[in-house]
Amino acid sequence: MRVDAHQHFWQFDPVRDSWITDDMGVIQKDFMPSDLEPVLNENGFEACVAVQADQSEEQTNFLIRMAEQHSFIKGVVGWVDLQAENIAERLQHFSQYKIIKGFRHVLQGETQRDLMLSPNFIRGVAALKEFGFTYDILIFPDQLIYAKNLVAQFPEQKFVIDHLAKPNIKKKEIKEWTLDMESIAKLPNVYCKLSGMVTEADWKGRQKEDFRPYIDVVVENFDID
Repeated sequence: MRVDAHQHFWQFDPVRDSWITDDMGVIQKDFMPSDLEPVLNENGFEACVAVQADQSEEQTNFLIRMAEQHSFIKGVVGWVDLQAENIAERLQHFSQYKIIKGFRHVLQGETQRDLMLSPNFIRGVAALKEFGFTYDILIFPDQLIYAKNLVAQFPEQKFVIDHLAKPNIKKKEIKEWTLDMESIAKLPNVYCKLSGMVTEADWKGRQKEDFRPYIDVVVENFDID
């Protein structure tokens, strides 16, 4: 089965979905499973994993509903407040939904770049393993050093780096990113998705060749699964 490992759905709201900026005007509209299904079929994919795009439990519940209505959604990576005092209770609640595979926080947008290493965040990540949840790491390259520290603290926890840690493909920034990716890839409990590269490139004038050096680094260091 060919699975698209990272898919977003939204009913467009310009305030909530502020990540869809004006230069992405072509997607400033609703995008639902019914819009995705024919695209998956045309490209030989049979299923997808739906990933949170808004930091609220309502977003998680929305994705659960979408998965219940569309069988090609085989997994959900939702959002939960990992820093909440009642995090164990919230994870227990979501564990009743077998479609939920893990959780993600939009660390790339945090002013505190090492938020993932704060005591409250660490406490939340520590609670994931009991319920068998993965954690998706959404960061920019400057945060890879903190991500490696996080992953190393939890050798039994599965982590997934989203979007190659978002290197600046448009400016061809690759040297420091490569060194940091090679370093974190040495940890056996971290994986990396080949996803989200288009928005980091000159996405109106991009060429396939723009992505090859970055893909090569990931494949060489993380292997293929």
